[in-house]
Amino acid sequence: EDVQLLVLTPAGELAGIGEMGEIVVRSPHLARGYLNDSGLTAEKFRLNPATGTIDDRLYLTGDLGRYLPNGEVTFAGRGDFQVKIRGFRVEPAEIEAALARHPAVAAAAALLREERGEHFLVALFVPCPGEEPTPAELREHLLRQLPSYMVPAAFTRIAALPLTPNGKLDRRVLKHLVPALSQMVGEASGSAYAAPRDPREELLAHLWAGLLGLDQVGIHDNFFALGGHSLLATRLVSRVREVFGVELPIRALFDTPTVAGLADLLAALLAAGAGDAPPPPLRALPRQGELPLSFAQERLWFLDRLAPGEGAYNISAAVRLTGPLDVAAFGAALGEVVRRHEALRTGFREGVEGRPIQVIGAWRLPGLPVIDLSVLSGGSGEAREAAVLRLAREEAGRPFDLTSGRLVRVALLRLANPGSEHVILLTLHHIAADGWSMGVLVSELAALYGAFRTGRPSPLPELPIQYADFAFWQRAWLSGLALEAQMAYWRRALAGAPTLALPTDRPRPAVRSSRGARRRVALPPGLSEDLQRLAHGNGATPFMVLLAGLEILLRRLSGQEDLLVGSPIANRTHREIEGLIGFFVNTLVLRADLAGDPDFLRFSGAPAR
Repeated sequence: EDVQLLVLTPAGELAGIGEMGEIVVRSPHLARGYLNDSGLTAEKFRLNPATGTIDDRLYLTGDLGRYLPNGEVTFAGRGDFQVKIRGFRVEPAEIEAALARHPAVAAAAALLREERGEHFLVALFVPCPGEEPTPAELREHLLRQLPSYMVPAAFTRIAALPLTPNGKLDRRVLKHLVPALSQMVGEASGSAYAAPRDPREELLAHLWAGLLGLDQVGIHDNFFALGGHSLLATRLVSRVREVFGVELPIRALFDTPTVAGLADLLAALLAAGAGDAPPPPLRALPRQGELPLSFAQERLWFLDRLAPGEGAYNISAAVRLTGPLDVAAFGAALGEVVRRHEALRTGFREGVEGRPIQVIGAWRLPGLPVIDLSVLSGGSGEAREAAVLRLAREEAGRPFDLTSGRLVRVALLRLANPGSEHVILLTLHHIAADGWSMGVLVSELAALYGAFRTGRPSPLPELPIQYADFAFWQRAWLSGLALEAQMAYWRRALAGAPTLALPTDRPRPAVRSSRGARRRVALPPGLSEDLQRLAHGNGATPFMVLLAGLEILLRRLSGQEDLLVGSPIANRTHREIEGLIGFFVNTLVLRADLAGDPDFLRFSGAPAR
């Protein structure tokens, strides 16, 4: 009666109903630890942070679960197998459980697969006797239960799932059973393959296949049903620009998500000489004279000069590593990343007439300080975790000197002795990187570390351009008439824009500060599924539906019918910058007109002004 089963969030807080978290056992009773492994014992058996008393312990099971409305806890698989795709954390066990609920599926498994630099979720299923569900049926089944980012890009049929001797799914064997994505059983769209009918369709099908990692794409296949998403859509638009010389809005792909439909649109635009004029090509340039900043960099430079010594624009991450670590190989991999990407070793100073300029520093191997925490409090897990949290917060808030040319910092915390567990603290200034860049950095670090620790050379090709080339190109393109046209558009779009007047409990401060807070809100699974169905059934994306909901809520709170909401966009519209670390992200203003109390479905699917 004095034992509790709790579900905790990654932050150690009690999970809400329906929110995924780790199942922990709370009990004052002692249990045996892990033989000859004091570090693992301290990691799995912890004091309850809510009380901190010695007789109130938590055992971290590593299992994932949720609270049901009746207070019961439902098991959702192991946390060890959690994967991340396009910024979302995904539990394969959730996909497997949802797929197994299909009446024609006896058993299922899901895993992450990487092909041609892209990550895809794939599913393997064992059909019930006499049943042959199609990939299209399984996809529709999952879309009714899961967010779209959790729906696998492809499905394949297998005779039986591989099991360990104790009856658990053997994931190490499973990954060898997955064929190439192009060989997965059936087309995800569920339609018969239709070959291209003319050179334009053939070129588009080739572009789609390259981005989606497929051998062939039919002209009636749906881009998003084949595993496409908004980031791949951005890359496809840049490929279309290169091949056809036409600048398409991403919206066009949502409106016509098939090769045939997009080919017809391109034919009409080319015949009419319409379509936005594409920008000039992006090329590497000689380093002559003063190098300008990009518009985004200049904004951050100005803010840093206005309020120096702040860490508000730091990008920080903490990554826990288990197992032996070759520190020398990791340091060499980090150094190679800094060598490859000039943005990480660029400083800023004033040039002629006070205009800021880039100064690219010579490459040198960055320092890799190693902080040994294994000796704290006789190896106490609680003391080590407290020190990790303190150091991570200090490092994340420590400001950068933008003139120094050192815009990335890394610290290595050793938690166990010998070095079988570490935490990497990684901090960059936003003027040199963005969220997309972090994915590039981690991917390159992993590839380089794997090569260097075995004595192999770098497997990465040299970069075609650097961020300074992009900044120069942007300044050269967005000048004169082109810049005036852009400015004229936004002056029209934002003319008469009001300030949002929310009924807050305290006024805005006279001086801007970085103080703030974050509140976690978990949507119940049923509500999340309803939102997915609403979007899917009305030809909209979940983003469009949620944005409409936010704007309607703001209208009710403020009484205003003219609303502006900012949304970040990747802004990587050229193939050459997809693999580059740099500050490309931009905030786009979305203006909504809610006059006349519009119908929600029409409003959520209507394009913003």
